[in-house]
Amino acid sequence: MGRMKDIAIDLMSYEAGELDARGTLELFGTLIESGMAWTLQGSYGRTADELIHAGYLTRDGEVSEFADSMIEELTTA
Repeated sequence: MGRMKDIAIDLMSYEAGELDARGTLELFGTLIESGMAWTLQGSYGRTADELIHAGYLTRDGEVSEFADSMIEELTTA
């Protein structure tokens, strides 16, 4: 139950625009890894697919090295 509660809180934070880039990628990584990205409303699956195709997340839900470097660049700029 604990993990589901955390995911629900993260989803609400995402919907409210309260997650930064790292938090958003980690949330979608979790959704991809668990399979939930493909069972929630369509926008979650589409966003997950876009993040994978853009190279930010792997098909396994891992944050890519490309995404890490982009986030680091944004936070140090």
